[in-house]
Amino acid sequence: MADNVTSLFRSNAAHSPSMAALARESDGAGLVDFCIPCNPYFPTPAMFEDMAARLRDIITYYPSSADTITAELCSLLRLPPQCVAMGNGSTELITWIDHLLVRESLAVPVPTFGRWTDQPMETGKRVDMFPLQESGGFALDLAQYAEFIRARGTKVAVICNPNNPDGGFLHKHAIVQFMDAMADLDLVVIDESFLEFADAEVEPSVVQEAMLRPNVIVLRSLGKNFGLHGIRFGYLVANPSLAGRIRSMLPKWNLNSFAEHVVFMLKEHGTEYQQSLHQVRRDRMDMSGQLSSLPGLTVYPSQGNFLFVRLPVGAEGTVVRDRMLTEHRLLVRECGNKIGSSSRFLRLVVRPQVDVRRLVSGLEQVLYGTPRRGAAVPEQATGTGYSSGTAAIDRLVSETNGAGTQGLAAQAVGAGPGAPGLPAAPAAGIGMPLPAAPSPVPVGAGGGMPMPAAASSGPPQMPQQAPQPVQPPPVPAPPVPQQPVPQQMPQQMPQQTVRQPSQHPLAAPGPVPAPVPVPAPMPAVASYPPPQMPTGPTPPGVPARGGLTAAQVRGTDGLSQAPGTSWSGAQSWPEAAGMAPLS
Repeated sequence: MADNVTSLFRSNAAHSPSMAALARESDGAGLVDFCIPCNPYFPTPAMFEDMAARLRDIITYYPSSADTITAELCSLLRLPPQCVAMGNGSTELITWIDHLLVRESLAVPVPTFGRWTDQPMETGKRVDMFPLQESGGFALDLAQYAEFIRARGTKVAVICNPNNPDGGFLHKHAIVQFMDAMADLDLVVIDESFLEFADAEVEPSVVQEAMLRPNVIVLRSLGKNFGLHGIRFGYLVANPSLAGRIRSMLPKWNLNSFAEHVVFMLKEHGTEYQQSLHQVRRDRMDMSGQLSSLPGLTVYPSQGNFLFVRLPVGAEGTVVRDRMLTEHRLLVRECGNKIGSSSRFLRLVVRPQVDVRRLVSGLEQVLYGTPRRGAAVPEQATGTGYSSGTAAIDRLVSETNGAGTQGLAAQAVGAGPGAPGLPAAPAAGIGMPLPAAPSPVPVGAGGGMPMPAAASSGPPQMPQQAPQPVQPPPVPAPPVPQQPVPQQMPQQMPQQTVRQPSQHPLAAPGPVPAPVPVPAPMPAVASYPPPQMPTGPTPPGVPARGGLTAAQVRGTDGLSQAPGTSWSGAQSWPEAAGMAPLS
């Protein structure tokens, strides 16, 4: 039985198996889910009882049209219906964004939500991946990301805030500056699927700013926030033209009766919803502190309802995942199948303290040994090697960000480094942060995205198995070998800041405001590289400024396109732009 369950994870899919699949292979008794990022405190037990009592009618009859359900949601969030399109989950909306608005290329930082890389690849688009560096805590530098987009000539840019799986957060003013600097792109997408769980800023959403701009879409989730992934509902906010283009392609009944029932229940449960979000934020701080106490385990700062952790040196994530499931009935998300990550990383969903204590106990036994089984960490804090779940990706990152970048680019287009229309790829480190390189490290060791220390004009050099001491120039005294500088570990997770409640007065919802006219594109902000027309389109499969194309990650030459696919009071409810009550 255990072998059948763990075998469900051994596939090439970018996602974990569903709970239904796991239940079919086991009895499911006592399983605690740290994998699926769901709000554990909402809906309330009373709401579940209400849905259970109405189950027969809900599943028997057709739902209302999507326009009716959307209008109810917009009255709750105080958004104009003309600026909103609701979908059968955010994945449906991502699919339509790709089909309708992504012409030829899309840029996205990695690691991130897999559909932002896989969906455009499936329709033959070029995906320019901007690697987030482990040495920088996977933080996204927007200025360097903008420079990367300009160098590639990318048409569409995506930002996930907070990012999945690391929970990285960007402040509102920085994202607005980025949107204005990218005003000449076809599209800028800000995916705010997990933003309701953030507390670093009072009103962090950019939905109001998106409605004023001609090329910005904000994506929001409902299933994650409401703890109802199975219902499959989410929405996007944009100017009336963009939102209407997506909405016109959606089926009339693309939302089901469960979604309708929940949306019409929400106006009576705004207080409980806000309380659930505050409890998740408190649990996140507590869970981060408990995990940080485990030797060798690194916990990255997060503003989502999950934590991204790096296992101790020597621990293999797939082994830890399987043993946590079979020995402790704990389901964790091993991130070896996420582009830009490796099997040394886990994403752990925030859960109540009683479940976290069980998680910490299980990790202690699996990582550091029990009387019955050996430890997953053979020699704590010795050596740097581990079996990466994404060795091919690690190798490609090393090749395209290191000494052989120019040679690889020239080989892909069958020309020399100075080919017309193709800007020469600069040395590694330009356009993205690079970690310090104290000594050579074998490819695939250490973090999920190893970066070489410098670039050269020749082919990539394979590092030695172990660093060798370097002798200084001759001096009167005997030469002394220099010792390698140990790699610096990410700092301790900073204290989370608690969002303060808005001072907006409480009042019954008023009439829905009319759509705002769309102004002309905003000028670029001076802090970003000025918009420039690329000297020529970058051929598919050619890296620039250290970027990876999707074709390279998937192991093809990148020169031939992939085949396209076929086709408790309403006053307390938070508004779309943040946690402020309605005014």
